[in-house]
Amino acid sequence: MEGGPGDTFSRLGSGVVAGGGQIDGKVLQTFQKSFVQVQNILDQNRLLINEINQNHESKIPDNLSRNVGLIRELNNNIKRVVDLYAHLSTSFGKSMDASSEGESSGALKSSDGKPATHKRTRPAV
Repeated sequence: MEGGPGDTFSRLGSGVVAGGGQIDGKVLQTFQKSFVQVQNILDQNRLLINEINQNHESKIPDNLSRNVGLIRELNNNIKRVVDLYAHLSTSFGKSMDASSEGESSGALKSSDGKPATHKRTRPAV
């Protein structure tokens, strides 16, 4: 697969992210590991879905009843992906909090040296 999760993190290299913050190597490794796990589960789900579709198209009773277990497995995999993303989100939030506490300024600054705001601008209608 081109442009996989490992590529994204290897491109970060120095650990600098938008806004001038830093991501330490341990956090980066955790993200990469989690994204690889997610990708593996999604690959497995693709295979499960293909098998479920083949079983459904065959209309063979044994294959159709096998689909019950396959769909359960697919559902459990989706729950695992959600859990991994929730864990990643929590970890990222904690690492950003720790990172901002460690900075001398403690806050992001805009190009004019004033504290950065996170307001969204709406396009004119």
